[in-house]
This record gives sequence, C-alpha cells and structure tokens, in this order.
Amino acid sequence: MLDTSVIIEYIDRRGEYHEQARVVFDAILLGKLRAIIPHPILSETYYVATRVYEALRLEQARERAIKLVEWLYHLPTVIVKDANLSLAIEAGKVKLKYGIALTDCYVLASAKIYKGKAVFRKREREMLNEITNIEKEYPLIFLEDYT
Repeated sequence: MLDTSVIIEYIDRRGEYHEQARVVFDAILLGKLRAIIPHPILSETYYVATRVYEALRLEQARERAIKLVEWLYHLPTVIVKDANLSLAIEAGKVKLKYGIALTDCYVLASAKIYKGKAVFRKREREMLNEITNIEKEYPLIFLEDYT
C-alpha cells in the first residue's frame, strides 16, 4: 500500500528519501513487488504532484500530474482499489481511532484488509502521538528507516 508521500518522493529527485522511494519503485517496475494504491491516493497524488511541478516551475504542471496518475493507474504491478464498502468502513474506523489524514487512513485500512504493508515516507507529526499503537495494529514501513 503506497502513500502519496512515497510517490511524490519518487518523482522529486532532490527529495530527502528519493533513493529509498526509487528502490521501492524499481522493485514494482521489475515485478518484484506488487503495490496496492487506494483510489483516494490517486486524487491526492494529482494534487500534490501539480503543486510540486508548479513549485519547480515546470510547464504544464497539471498535465504532468495527470500523466503521473495515469501511469500509476495503468502499471501492471499496481492495483488501484476503489473505495468499496469494507475499505471505506475500515478507513473510517482508523480515522475515528487515530484522527489522522483520511488518505493515510485508506493506506492503513488497505494494509489490514489486503494483508500488505503500508509504506509511508516518514512518521508524520499527526501520527506521532499514536505511533506505538498504530505500529502494533498495522504493518508499516517508513522510508526514513532506510537511510
């Protein structure tokens, strides 16, 4: 389960954890890993990628972001999971319990339902108060642990 932050770190060659994200994506592209991306992550990826491309002053930032999302969506080793009822309810449970960003809730819920690992860039500030409990309940990987 990929969080938006991992995808953005992959496209940001100057990102602090770009190399770790590149290793993850290399494995996905080679078929050594299969990734699941909850559908809301695609929307957030479009939004954040557009902002990154605009900050870099790249032409056609929105079109570039669309191409990124389309590329992710069509990768044969990536499965995009629509917000089915069980996923929506589980994400809601995570939101109620931990009060973190909804897209992070979808990543954690996907990890639980599809028996995978949730991959995040780093432990975010809003997670820190509950990180011990979150780590006990969900299988997590943080790129920051592999520097």
